[in-house]
Amino acid sequence: MENFYLAVQRWTEKKLTQRKAKRLYQKQHRTFVSEVLEWLDALVFAVFVVLLINQFVFQLFVIPSPSMEDTLLIGDRVLVSKLTYGIEIFPDGPKIFANRTPDRDDIITFYNPEYESRGPVFDTLTQIIYMGTLSLVNIDKNPDGSPRERLLVKRAAGVAGDTVTFENGDAKIKLSGTGEYVDGASWRARNGYVTSPKRSIKPEVYTAYTALGRLDGMTNAGIGKKNLPVHLIKDQLSVDEDEFYTDYYGYSKASAEGMRIADPSDVQARSLWMKLKLGSYVPDGYVLPLGDNRDNSSDGRYFGPVNVKKVNGFVCSRIWPVNRLASLVNL
Repeated sequence: MENFYLAVQRWTEKKLTQRKAKRLYQKQHRTFVSEVLEWLDALVFAVFVVLLINQFVFQLFVIPSPSMEDTLLIGDRVLVSKLTYGIEIFPDGPKIFANRTPDRDDIITFYNPEYESRGPVFDTLTQIIYMGTLSLVNIDKNPDGSPRERLLVKRAAGVAGDTVTFENGDAKIKLSGTGEYVDGASWRARNGYVTSPKRSIKPEVYTAYTALGRLDGMTNAGIGKKNLPVHLIKDQLSVDEDEFYTDYYGYSKASAEGMRIADPSDVQARSLWMKLKLGSYVPDGYVLPLGDNRDNSSDGRYFGPVNVKKVNGFVCSRIWPVNRLASLVNL
């Protein structure tokens, strides 16, 4: 690592010396064209240095979604260390000096497993423009104008050996070498981990929410409305219809259970229900990323554990807005 820094330092000193000599020469032969070329040269050099810093040292990142509220809000700018877990030779490429993997609770950036590439040329151009403008310009957008998320920011909530599942929206964790699930929030508090992960759906809502999922599953399995269980219909109506639900994991589990109850021979429904009930096992060399805003986050619950090779940085500090400037280490 020290040799790498020395090489970067020598290269920078050489370039600066050459530029200084060139400016002294141009002062004696100054023209409008030479002035323009000097400005262009300075601009290209600045962009090139910014790209090098963003790729190998630090990268600025703008938070695009509410999935990490209240730790990170939409529009917050964060500084991402590209050295912590190894240095990428090129975006989404192999790493060098990769001698550390994410610790539990690290806030990380990683490549979105569900991102659909528009081709290597577009992906590369997007990265150059995004990093070269210090994250001010992102041309990779959805039809509605929202940014497509090639990189995601989440918390490393599960590490190798863990099994994590969700019951009524609450995380349950089974640690490596243990045989029982424990409540995630209580376990975190007892062991000194951060208490940033939060819930927005009230616990009592799940009676209606689970009933809704089971009824939809039964209906999809072909059971007519007249034959649906009365107690589920009653439970479904127990909460205000205007209540907004976002726990798609819980809904999917309840829906699969409804299909399983309606047709016990439906292997696909039974398999999906069991998979969601048991949760995600985190193998060696992987991490399970979850958003702090647990009821409004597309995360590892849906796409599963992420290979640590796809983790490209450690979110170390929040640098904008000024009134929210803070270190994110152990936050």
